[in-house]
Amino acid sequence: MYKIIGFPRTRAMRVIWLLEELGEAYELDPAMPQSEKVRAVNPSGKVPVLMEGDEPITDSIAICTYLADKHGRFTFPAGTLERARQDSFTQFGVDVLEGALWTAAKNTFINPEDKRAPEVKDVCRYEFARGLDVLEARLGDGPYVMGETFTIADIIIGHCAGWAVAAKFDLPKDGPIHAYFNRLRERPAFQAMMAKVAGAA
Repeated sequence: MYKIIGFPRTRAMRVIWLLEELGEAYELDPAMPQSEKVRAVNPSGKVPVLMEGDEPITDSIAICTYLADKHGRFTFPAGTLERARQDSFTQFGVDVLEGALWTAAKNTFINPEDKRAPEVKDVCRYEFARGLDVLEARLGDGPYVMGETFTIADIIIGHCAGWAVAAKFDLPKDGPIHAYFNRLRERPAFQAMMAKVAGAA
């Protein structure tokens, strides 16, 4: 059984979602970021941490990539053009969408007050909106970013959509991106993840 260390309303949601998609057993330790329990397995204090036996794996992208590769699902094989495209979408989600959201969060409540620049949040909203335009242009006709195949790239981008709602960033109310995010939210594993998150709140 896997063990996830990290308060669920964080990037831990990505790992919970993937494990629900995989149908793998896991337990959840809802430790807060920067807590002693988290720092004991990750010096940065960041969550989530996946415990594979006694071995901690840190960073949600690394965790999701490891799990998908290990179980041979929701990813394309390494060294293929499809994997390169998938990784490109994952990196886009992290660099562009999450980048805007994380910068806004740091300047809202994470950084000390004297280290915040609240005015940057308008720039973050602008960059996020531009990112959605790029995503729409790249999405194509398939239900997911890799066409018919749901991958961890969809989990990363889908999590960013939920984060955007919580951060009061605008999401499209119709059109291809709206439909894409709805498809992700309709997945049973996503709904199971949300139930876990609500239960741990």
